[in-house]
Amino acid sequence: KRSIKTMHFVLEQMDALWIPVHKSWRLNERFYGALQGLNKAETIEKYGEEQVHKWRRDPHEHPPAITEQDDRFPGNYLRYNDLTYRELPLTENLSETMDRALPFWHESIVPAIRENKKVIICAHGNSLRALIQYIENLSDEDVAKLDIPTATPWVYELDDRLNCIKHYYLQ
Repeated sequence: KRSIKTMHFVLEQMDALWIPVHKSWRLNERFYGALQGLNKAETIEKYGEEQVHKWRRDPHEHPPAITEQDDRFPGNYLRYNDLTYRELPLTENLSETMDRALPFWHESIVPAIRENKKVIICAHGNSLRALIQYIENLSDEDVAKLDIPTATPWVYELDDRLNCIKHYYLQ
């Protein structure tokens, strides 16, 4: 909901509410399993800062999983009815978030870029982190250190082969 509301706010500020918006579950925030919805400070107190940092930033570290009986299981929500069982995570690491987000990149974003359209991607930190890792070809170590400022637009300039020429923040 936050990303959708943010996109509407951005388009309204640009006086561009007429621009089509394509929503996809593939850009959802990473699914933190049993940590989903928990307060960060309380999670750090319970598991320790080092472990929480690993869960948040290590591309291959899984937070504790939930079960299908858990109320937080994505299969319990109407908006995910079209997904297969394999697409509904019990937990998710950053690498799996990238695997989820990249089809949207290739199937929706790349064709728009190839048509010389400007694209705004409004998503959560970890789905953006996964896309940035892919676009910039960052190592796992580099992506673990990557801080993505909230509500600060990043601009990417890409060449014809969609390689990053440069990127910068809009201030």
